[in-house]
Amino acid sequence: MFVHIVNFWLKPDLSVEDRQKFVEGVSSLGTIEGLVTFNVGTPADTDRPVIDRSYDYNLLTVFNNIEGHDKYQVDPIHLKFVDECKHLWDRVLIYDAESI
Repeated sequence: MFVHIVNFWLKPDLSVEDRQKFVEGVSSLGTIEGLVTFNVGTPADTDRPVIDRSYDYNLLTVFNNIEGHDKYQVDPIHLKFVDECKHLWDRVLIYDAESI
């Protein structure tokens, strides 16, 4: 399995409409072929010293292999999301992992 985790820090002064545009855009990624698991969420209400809750949204995608991930990266839906929404975030942090 290949796991692709993306944390987004949105710009603090976004309007409700801009936040909704982001949610709709990131949610559209779930329609891309080849996904095994897809989830979009916000920080859970947990509080331990090792937990980072500073991000606004988290995207979790799982693929059967790196080839599925690589196809996802160049899929027109993914490219459209990045193009139309990149102005809405200040920071993105990605973690990619392969099963051992």
